[in-house]
Parts: sequence; C-alpha cells; structure tokens
Amino acid sequence: MNIRITGSGSYIPTRVVANIDFAKHQFLDDNGSPLSYSNEVIAQKFRQITGIDERRYVEHDLVTSDIAFFAAERAIEDAKVDPETLDYIIFAHNFGDVKHNTIQTDLLPSLAARVKHNLKIKNPKCVAYDILFGCPGWVEGVIQAQAYIRAGMAKKCLVIGAETLSRVADPHDRDSMIYSDGAGATIIEATNEEGGILSHETASYTYEEANFMFYGNSFNKDHDPDVRYIKMYGRKIYEFALSYVPLAMKECLEKSGVAIDDVKKILIHQANEKMDEAIVNRFYKLFDRPTPEKVMPMSIHTLGNSSVATVPTLYDMLIKGQMEDQQLNKGDVVIFASVGAGMNINAFIYKI
Repeated sequence: MNIRITGSGSYIPTRVVANIDFAKHQFLDDNGSPLSYSNEVIAQKFRQITGIDERRYVEHDLVTSDIAFFAAERAIEDAKVDPETLDYIIFAHNFGDVKHNTIQTDLLPSLAARVKHNLKIKNPKCVAYDILFGCPGWVEGVIQAQAYIRAGMAKKCLVIGAETLSRVADPHDRDSMIYSDGAGATIIEATNEEGGILSHETASYTYEEANFMFYGNSFNKDHDPDVRYIKMYGRKIYEFALSYVPLAMKECLEKSGVAIDDVKKILIHQANEKMDEAIVNRFYKLFDRPTPEKVMPMSIHTLGNSSVATVPTLYDMLIKGQMEDQQLNKGDVVIFASVGAGMNINAFIYKI
C-alpha cells in the first residue's frame, strides 16, 4: 500500500493588489511613529527582500470556508472520488472565518464542518475537524491523513489549507504587504500505485520561540485597543528558520532513503523569497552540494504569502502545468516543507 495525492484543487482570488496600491498607506513603527522613509522606498526594499510584486485578496462577500469549499470541490473532481467515501476532512487554517469589516473571528461550527456541509456529504463517519498549526498546517494535515491511512483508520482523506490574511493584517504595519488570501486542497488515498509519501518530520519549538508570531494591537495607537492583528518578529523568524528548517528537511530525506541528488523539486512554504532561498541553499550545503537550478518553484511573486494555502496551491499549479519553466513528472522526488507560528516545522518526502 502506498499513500498518494490523487487529486488537487485550488482557489486563487481574483482581486489583484500590487505593491503600488500601498502607496497611500500610513506605515508606522511599533511605537506609532511614522517611518523615516517614503512608501516608495518601503515598497522597493520590500520587493528586494520578499520577491513579492502583487498578492491576491478575496472579494468582500467571501470568507475562508467559502474559498476552501471551492478548492475542495476541484480536488474531489480531479481525484474522481465520491465525497461520501471520504473518511476525514482535515482543514488547516489559523484565523477562522473573518467577514469583511468585522473584528471577530467565527469558528462555530468548525470550518471543516462548514465545508462538509457545503459539499452535501451525509455520511456521519466522514469526520471533519480543523487544525491550527501556523503556516505548516496543510503539510501537517497531510501527515495526519497518511497516519490514519497507515493505521487502517481511513482510506481517503480531504486535506485543505485556506486563509484570508487580508482580514487580519494591520494596514499600518509594513509587514501587512506580505500577506494574501488563497485556498488549496488535496485528496490523500491508499493506492497500489508506486510512490507516494516516503517519510515525514515534524517539530514544535515553543520554549523560547512560541511568540515569534502573535496577535497584537495596531501600530496606530488611535485604533481600538481591543482589535488584534497578525504580528511577527521577522528577524527572529528568519534566524530560526535558517537554523532549523534545513536540518528537519535533511532528517526527513535521510529517513526516506532517497539520495540528495535524486530530489527534483522542493515545495517550500512561500513566506519570503530571500528566506526560502537561504533555507534551500543551507539544506544543500549540509550535503556538500550546490543548489540545483529551478529546484525551488516560487509562486510568491504574484500570489504573496497565503499561509497554509501556499504549498497546496503551488503543488496544484505545478502538477497541472500552470507554471512557466517548472513541471512535475512521474517518478520525481519532491520535498514538501514549511515553517510558521508555534514555532512549527514540518516536511515530507513524496514520489510523484
């Protein structure tokens, strides 16, 4: 028995927000003081570091569970499975449904339950639940799904990663330019076909690192102090990621028995182009190898950082031939990896 991704789907919001659209924002520091340089300079430096030219935001009438449903429908259709035969629906997100112009998140019922309801699944033994695991949530959902299958508790699982970070970003914090919205979904199944998930690795660092990302007040001191926004200590996250993500990827690859030279692609969480490049370069240095060209496909340039959605949407685009100069072929070995709030790290090795 091998455990494979048998179908994938994604929802990329239609609303495009370019860097220039932030020109009129009033960016402040954490003390509430205006930054000492112009928005033009801020945007230029932002592009150099993150690689982001534009990002996608959902339309005002949509929430996270809506776009998750769209992606799930497409994955189910792609896999050609009957939704009633799903054993688990595992939904990774971090902020629930946040409606436009509201300050409260909605998590009751769970977003997985909402997706199951919208899919019109009647089977009560299709168990639907949410996981909050930071940006690595979808990767962790896949790891959980394959564990259920290996334990004989399931045959088919739907794993979703969706987020609308535009609803929880502080407009006065320049870090808000990183965030975007999106949804990706996959069907994970037990099959007799060769390949699939070969190994996995997960770790949570919380002793000193738990609050590297957190919910905090707006940098604008005139804003309601009871309203919270996503915040992060970027430098600490960068240093943490470079120290620990390459090691986790190395351990995961060694568990799989696959040689480093046989790795064709690394699908890493689209957090920040410079950080991702540094992680992958350090990973190859652990094997005394140069980083191969085109080993790391990137979608962040046009889609931004949509948290749990970055990896499944990237996979969906690749497997369907929607990325220029990048493709996945039968038999390719791929590393999926992510890092995010918690601080959590995970990876799995997959043979197409």
